[in-house]
Amino acid sequence: MSALTTIGLPVALGIIMLGLGLSLTMSDFARVLKQPKAVIVALLCQLVLLPAICFGLVLAFQLPPVLAVGMMMLAASPGGTTANLYSHLFRGDVALNISLTAVNSVIAVFTLPIITNLAILYFDPFDDQLGLQWAKTLEVFAIVLLPVAAGMVVRRFWPRFAKAMDKPVRIASVIILVVVIAGAVAQNWTLLIENFGRLSLITILFCVISLTIGYLAPRLIKVGRRQSIASSFEIGIHNATLAIVIAQTVLGSVELSLPAAVYGVLMFFIAFGFGFLIRDRSGGAADPARGAEPSEVAASGAG
Repeated sequence: MSALTTIGLPVALGIIMLGLGLSLTMSDFARVLKQPKAVIVALLCQLVLLPAICFGLVLAFQLPPVLAVGMMMLAASPGGTTANLYSHLFRGDVALNISLTAVNSVIAVFTLPIITNLAILYFDPFDDQLGLQWAKTLEVFAIVLLPVAAGMVVRRFWPRFAKAMDKPVRIASVIILVVVIAGAVAQNWTLLIENFGRLSLITILFCVISLTIGYLAPRLIKVGRRQSIASSFEIGIHNATLAIVIAQTVLGSVELSLPAAVYGVLMFFIAFGFGFLIRDRSGGAADPARGAEPSEVAASGAG
């Protein structure tokens, strides 16, 4: 495995998560208490319903064990920060997106290793070798939370510097991520092409189901339209980069990262089309809690 993957991918993800931290304050975590229905239903969909649906899809499509675990790891990944951008474009509640991303990223440190280990135990892709051992959960913690925490500390004590760095960090994260993923795709082109046909249908179906459930579940319990749009993108746009980093750098398997790689490309187009179906056509105002500052709603890298 090349240095581009083992060093470049974690660095790219670290910069993305740092960018998220620069846009967060403790009030983003506190705000979830003000919209408990929307938050609870979104988290239940994200943490319980989607992994169960993904498990059913994996069995129905009869994926090979390694790809099956890769799909389950993708399903267990939290929403990507790109959800903020899509929510802004299609008049969702961006403040809710930011809060959900913050809470989801913390919870995923625990749930992602649990779901991945259960998938490895069931599908046994590594011939009885232990996969994501509990000690490696610390690596997941370091990858996900430390850069976010660092960004939040900078935002808290040096707000002007955080505001000035917000856009450059986002641009840098996108550039680095594109370069690293392009390099990784080039190195594993044959493997990716061999599996693209097998993975494209299941990833498209999973993305459509994720977006649909994310929108309809809150609507069924009378959550507002803009909050439901935010929930849809938060649940439908998974952090594929995180799944790729864990697969390739923590578990050391390129093949394990293929479902996330295919999903990470296709989800942008699917989510964009889905956004036109569910967008708020009432011409709603900007988010009352956070406004609609470009620096706070722009994506900080791939989902």
